[in-house]
Amino acid sequence: MPEKDVIRALTRKGANVARIAEMVAHKPQSLPQILEGLHSKDPRVKYGCAKLLRILSEKRPELLYPMFDSFVGLLDGKNKILQWDAAFILAELAGVDTERRLQSIVDRYLASISGPVMITAANVIRGGATIARAQPWLTERITREILKVERAEYQTEECRNVALGHAIESLDRFFDQIESKGPVLELVRRQLRNTRSATREKAERFLQRHAASGADLQ
Repeated sequence: MPEKDVIRALTRKGANVARIAEMVAHKPQSLPQILEGLHSKDPRVKYGCAKLLRILSEKRPELLYPMFDSFVGLLDGKNKILQWDAAFILAELAGVDTERRLQSIVDRYLASISGPVMITAANVIRGGATIARAQPWLTERITREILKVERAEYQTEECRNVALGHAIESLDRFFDQIESKGPVLELVRRQLRNTRSATREKAERFLQRHAASGADLQ
């Protein structure tokens, strides 16, 4: 599909972005223009391109890996939605990161956990788990950063409670890889007293799966 046709298709009402992404995957020559579309002043172009790139990062991450630095740059941008998209895409690239480029930016990637925007923190917490599964040598670094959520400063206390729930779910995804399980179990046990019922329930489920498995505090 020619570059202009891709952009036009993305901006049509009811556009089937998944189908367009499939066509781009077969003929990826339009990818540079799609990446450029993230900077468009037209929201339909900007967010249509972002959605397409998210889909490609799941289906064909190797096509986006050469654009790694462009997605890293979006992490520090002013547009929060593109920050969240970049966090998702970079995490999906972990499985094809043959040059281990994530290793050099993982602290920057996870920096938003400390606040102030809870949604940004939640996105990188989830992404951190994806990265840890794909690159287990980063497990301890990622775990340490996720554990900082308990002291993070968000807009409200309830925001932190929500973020803690995301942290528990993410740590659950790679708990078997974590060497120093004690601090994780301690954090989760403290959430049994969390004022948010959904977070308490996540803590209970986590401990049912892991605390009884012989994982002692370390």
